[in-house]
Amino acid sequence: MAYIPPHKRHSEGTERPSPCPEQLAPQFNKNLKLRSSSSKVLKGGKIIYADQAISRWCAIGLGDGDQFPPSVLLEPVSLDSIERKNGEKPLALFNTDIESDKVRGNFSTSPWLSIAENVLPDLVSSFENVRNEIDSQKLEVKTTLVARFGKILFHVSPSVDYESIRKSVVADTTLRQLKRSFYTNIPTSYMDYMVKEVVPEIGLDFAEEKDIYHVKLFDSTKPDSTISCKCIVRKEHGSLQFYKVELNQVRHMVMDVSCLEKNLDLRLMLCTKSIITVLSDDELQSIRDLINSAVLDTSVKGGLRWPLGKASVGKYTVVGVWHTIAKSYKNPSVRLKLRHADRFDFRTSIGETSKEINLKLKGVASKLHEQQGDISEMIKDDLRMIWNNLLCCERYLT
Repeated sequence: MAYIPPHKRHSEGTERPSPCPEQLAPQFNKNLKLRSSSSKVLKGGKIIYADQAISRWCAIGLGDGDQFPPSVLLEPVSLDSIERKNGEKPLALFNTDIESDKVRGNFSTSPWLSIAENVLPDLVSSFENVRNEIDSQKLEVKTTLVARFGKILFHVSPSVDYESIRKSVVADTTLRQLKRSFYTNIPTSYMDYMVKEVVPEIGLDFAEEKDIYHVKLFDSTKPDSTISCKCIVRKEHGSLQFYKVELNQVRHMVMDVSCLEKNLDLRLMLCTKSIITVLSDDELQSIRDLINSAVLDTSVKGGLRWPLGKASVGKYTVVGVWHTIAKSYKNPSVRLKLRHADRFDFRTSIGETSKEINLKLKGVASKLHEQQGDISEMIKDDLRMIWNNLLCCERYLT
């Protein structure tokens, strides 16, 4: 693939949300469940949903009769990378009555119980599917249950009247036509709040800091997959060294939760990642050649570039690069990761940076994996902690 000069690369301060395959349910205030007939790849292999993947959406904080309160509006937000791609501003739900970044809301029941009620059945059934797939595969598979924080975005199609959507939330007939994605780029103030207040409040200890380059490779013999090579910089040589090769993350369950009493939404996701432990000598040499020919360059998005003609070796072609610096904090049941990501996608010639936070629910995943009985109380405790501490953010999308 031809090298793209730095001056022609797009630089953005926002993360480009990954397109979602699902549409909202026929009734906006009810859940969505989709099961694909076969694994499918979206946008050049970026996002893969498993054969029996489950995707749902729900809203927490609805009024009487499961109606949206008058204070909840669907408003356009300015995100250059999305507007450049789709030609329209995405829409997001906002509650105009929120006056503080720590509004708790008035609920007839604890909101985390409602979230748990929505997610538990699908989490258990999805994990059972994962276990069955792992048993049938020869690859080393890592399973993760993660909570992500950001904003659910709704995308307007050309056939939908934009102004009619903006003015009010029309539950059934309008929003079901819109696709959605999850925007994870959050403000610096939220990152600072996590470190100064949340980490000590929920009893987390510093675990580690990692500075990693992720080189994304296209394998011409496996067009439905993208390979990710994790690399570190060898300081004595100023060059890259790869230490792990993985396949695409595969999503088995996605639960998007619109938290109407908060300025952040929640995504709960069960996913797997296959670690490639056996490569032929030719495959290893091709990957080494690609990694060794990379040039460290802080002036380009992603931090790496390849000389002309060096971005493809054998069956592999470089299709993207991420440079991530992440700090992790943990306790026995959860792991909080604060990450700064600098990305460049060779397929779209779009680069962007983002600040992201996610929480791995290690305790719940471990209990599911070991089949240690009922996980309901553990996940309720985790969701209560999330609701009270990790969704506290000022409004940052305009």
